[in-house]
Order: sequence, then structure tokens, then C-alpha cells
Amino acid sequence: MSLPVKPPINVSTTCCIVGGGPAGLMLGYLLALKGVDVTVLEKHADFLRDFRGDTIHPSTLEIIWQLGFLDEFLRLPHQRAEKLYGEIAGKEATIADFTRLPTQCKFIAFMPQWDFLNFIADKARRLPNFRLLQQASVDDLLQQDGKVVGVKVTTLEGAQEIRALLVVGCDGRRSVVREKAGLEVMNFGAPRDVLWLKVKKRDNDPQWTTGHRGPRKGFIMIDRGDYWQCGYSINKGSLEDMKQQGLAALVTSIAEISPFDEARLLTDITDWEQVKLLEIRIDRLKKWSKPGLLCIGDAAHAMSPIGGVGVNLAIQDAVATANIIAPALLKGRLTLRDLQRVQRRRTFPTWATQSLQIMISKAGQKPRRKAPSDMELWLRQRAFIPFLFGRLIGIGFFKENFKR
Repeated sequence: MSLPVKPPINVSTTCCIVGGGPAGLMLGYLLALKGVDVTVLEKHADFLRDFRGDTIHPSTLEIIWQLGFLDEFLRLPHQRAEKLYGEIAGKEATIADFTRLPTQCKFIAFMPQWDFLNFIADKARRLPNFRLLQQASVDDLLQQDGKVVGVKVTTLEGAQEIRALLVVGCDGRRSVVREKAGLEVMNFGAPRDVLWLKVKKRDNDPQWTTGHRGPRKGFIMIDRGDYWQCGYSINKGSLEDMKQQGLAALVTSIAEISPFDEARLLTDITDWEQVKLLEIRIDRLKKWSKPGLLCIGDAAHAMSPIGGVGVNLAIQDAVATANIIAPALLKGRLTLRDLQRVQRRRTFPTWATQSLQIMISKAGQKPRRKAPSDMELWLRQRAFIPFLFGRLIGIGFFKENFKR
């Protein structure tokens, strides 16, 4: 005898945000701060995931300052980088300099993403109109008369239907929301992937950087306090072939371009489980919205890790979204035109950043067949270039400010 299936629990909210990452939690907090009733759905039980984007750029620190808790935030463990270094023509060079930015913080803060997310979630939970539901996986969208009116969710308590005036997809580059909504994705490809791994720090390690080093022949390293987070660039789709050659062969290749000798790497990297693959994707939606639904962050535009700007673009999306749609949500009169305003505002910085990333990726794939031109040599010597890249990385092409 089969047991009767329990009917889904029905829940109502003004805005249902799918995904408790940087875009989702920040948007949830900002909307709740403006008085909107918000429910954020996160499929995991916590935020503890390794090798997530955890560069907090000056633009994001500026938002945190505008919200009034910058000093508290910076008391969390982090490393700071006022400059980013790399290797050009075999010599170390300053790639980006943040020291002259028109922001409160003139540095990048390197902080585990789970600390950042826990901090924002804690602030949001203090607001009476904010709800974070964890271990809640979205299975489908609820639609009525061509409009999205909510989501179907599986939770620890069973099936739920959460009805909302607006559903926002913030569930990353493999977004269930955008898939179920049938939104068309433009893929721009990427020739490389990245392998992430950890190397334990030793007392006699030199101060290679104050935070981040790279790219150096496809190798980067980030100071995580008690270990170095290292990234090794590989040809896309080549990981399985590398596994066939064995872990020792990978370690030998890394030792050739990193500050670490082979013996040390073999001590710290003993299993393929310690090597995590980041599949690089650059894509964006043609349309970010449809009636009752909006996508932002990686769900709307997946970025390359070049510059580490993905998290900060997502935060800027969240700020712009909150500024634009909160008044309409509070009045209960949200229209598709309101949602389209978000895309119009965020299209240029998204397009410009992705175009720059694609250009850099393609340039890195082409072997140099002739000596640098006089113009290139002249530009390399200009003192303003690191400050220009500091602006593009630290703030981006368009700066958003939170409007209370």
C-alpha cells in the first residue's frame, strides 16, 4: 500500500531570489533594507566551497562602506593587495595599481567567499522581511498566462511552491532558472581552463606578493595566510589526457613555472582529488528577463577569471537591480519594462568586460612572431598603464552606488 503524496506547502513572498551567492545575498539584503519582502533560496546547507571567486574589489568595498559596516567587515581575516604583479617579457611588472582609485579602499581584499557570504547573510537575517531558506533546490518555475509567478522547490520539509511577484535567478553559470525559463545564451568560448590547488606555507617562504601574483606563464598564486592558492592554466578539455600521464607529470610541469620545487609540490599534492578544475566560460543572455523573472550575475553573464571581476560585477548587478526595481515591488506594480531597465543599465559594463577578457585570452594563445612594435614598447613604459588597469579591475567600466 503506497502512502499518499503530501501536497506542496504554499508560501508567498514579494521577491524570490534563487541562489545564495554574492549576487543573490546582496540583492536580498538590499531589497529587504528598502522594505521589500524577500526569500532567498540556497541549495546547499552552508557556503563552504573551495576555490570560489573571493577577490573583494574596491567597488564592492565601496558598497559595504555605503551600507555603513566597512570597518566591521575588514576585521574579518583577509589579505590586501594594493597592486597586482605579473611577468612581461621575462621580467616582473606591475599589472594594476589601485592606490589612486577614488574609493574608500584602494586595495583588493582577498577573503574566502564563505566569510563574505556569512557576513552578508548575518546582516540580512536581522531584517524582519528577509528569509534565507537553505537546502532548497529549485525544480521548476511556476508560470501562469505566460508570466513567471513563482518556483517549485524541494526542501528538507518536502515540496514547496513559493509564489512571488518576481523571481530572480542568481544561481550561477549553470543556472536552473535561466534553463527553465528558456532564455537564450550567447556563448563566446574560452581556450583555457584552470586547475586550482593548495600549497602549504612554510616559515622560510619569501614575501612573493602581498596577495596575488600572475599571470606568469599560466601560473598564479594567492596568499591565503597559511597556504598558497595556486592556479595552473591548461588547454580546455585537456585534463583527462593529463590524468593519463599521471600526477607526477603535472607536478613537474607546475614546478617548471612556479616558485616551488618538485619535491615540495609532491609532498602537498598527492592525489587528483586535491586538484580542482575550473571550467572557464564566457557567455551572456540575449535577454535577461521575461514577465515575472530576471537573471543577474553569472546566471546572466558568466565571466572568465581574468582580473577576478566576476564577483564584483555580480555585486554591481545586485546594486543596480535593487535601485531600479524596489519602488515598483513596494507598490506591487512591477512590469517587464522595469526588468528590462536592469539589463540596459548593466549591458555596457558586461559587454566591455567580456570583450576585454576575450581579447586578452586570444592574445595569450597567439605565439609572438615578431618583436614588439614601437607603440607597444612606448605603452609598456607609460606610468599611467597600471593605474588604468587598476581602474578597470578595481571599479570596472561603470560604478554603481546604492540609493537608500
